[in-house]
Amino acid sequence: MLVGAPRKRTAARHQVDEHLAELARLADTAGALIVGTLTQQIDKPHVGTYLGSGKLDELREHVNALDATLVLFDDELSPTQGKNIEAVVGKRVMDRAELILDIFATRARSSEARMQVELAQLNYMLPRLTRLWTHLEKFRGGIGMRGPGETQLETDRRLIGHRIRVLRERLQDVTRHRATLRAHREGAFRVSLVGYTNAGKSSVLRALSGSEDVYVEDRLFATLDPLTRDVDLGEGYHCLLTDTVGFIRKLPHHLVASFRATLDEVREADLLLHVIDASHASWEEHRLVVDEVLTELGAIDTPLVHVFNKMDLLTPDVDEAVRTRVGNLIPDSLFVSAHSLDALEPLRERLRAGVRAVRPIVRVRVPVSDGKLLSTLYRQGEVLDQAAEGEDLMVRVRVDAALRGRLERDGVLVKA
Repeated sequence: MLVGAPRKRTAARHQVDEHLAELARLADTAGALIVGTLTQQIDKPHVGTYLGSGKLDELREHVNALDATLVLFDDELSPTQGKNIEAVVGKRVMDRAELILDIFATRARSSEARMQVELAQLNYMLPRLTRLWTHLEKFRGGIGMRGPGETQLETDRRLIGHRIRVLRERLQDVTRHRATLRAHREGAFRVSLVGYTNAGKSSVLRALSGSEDVYVEDRLFATLDPLTRDVDLGEGYHCLLTDTVGFIRKLPHHLVASFRATLDEVREADLLLHVIDASHASWEEHRLVVDEVLTELGAIDTPLVHVFNKMDLLTPDVDEAVRTRVGNLIPDSLFVSAHSLDALEPLRERLRAGVRAVRPIVRVRVPVSDGKLLSTLYRQGEVLDQAAEGEDLMVRVRVDAALRGRLERDGVLVKA
């Protein structure tokens, strides 16, 4: 049973059907069968039950009539609200945040992703332990009357707190490891794909890289682990393209915090490709959601290109309307289809222009005896070729501004 309760006088009240449709897709991804929906516009959530008492009674009647076993709220519930609603309805109650965490738990493949999801789940669970131990409510704690319910609760809190500390330490190790890997890729042009879940980021990565092992599925959160591939952009240009986890509205803040190690790839990128599903009726809202998450991650100032994907799914009239709207709203956006290599050519050209802008090709004269300089060029630049000129090597290499400045300060002959 799905429940949506948008606030009055907000944009959400006009999008309640769209939000519940997305919640239904999330529930389907988690393996649930939707039997009904209930909506109500509210001035503000009730502090104890989110909905008013009359609507809660109506919800209980619907749940019993439809024989529902689970109630899903589209908004995050406080521990007290969840407990009180379960007491009235008599069925298991979950909110959108808990559902997303559950999906991530089933989708996590790598040890890193599993640690990130577990950390988010434990942070979510910790303030809700009392609700999970309601079967021991008959025991009352206190001086001289400390019951096993309270004892078990304290034990669980201590164990969970210890596990959270362990996971955070391990994820710090992951962060340091990723920083080391990025240092080895310092000379490459790094591009990260970001966007709303199911916008087609993985399809774009597969099409550009030609890697058939890139997992693609028409479901929410099909990809959790970042995946990087070397992409040949043509004309001698290359970039490292990374696919990242998709975002979604009302993304649990515990999840964003836990995935910061993975999303460092976004903050460290030279360029972000914001992939948008042009065929989705709510693409404008999706764009704003992604912008909010990027702001939270501290990546809002990274150069960004909007890439409108799935243009092949639009009718001619809708195609023209979308291009006109985007042209007025976000100039310089790209329109592509991941199912057509020709349609991706504008994106390749934009990426080539990005490489040229930040890493121009220069020619460096390297004495044959200067192995250290040659090693620096290979490690921090992108060597395209080298040829002998007398007793020296003339190396054609793509460098960034910082490396070129260091070379010139050291008196190395650099030619454009």
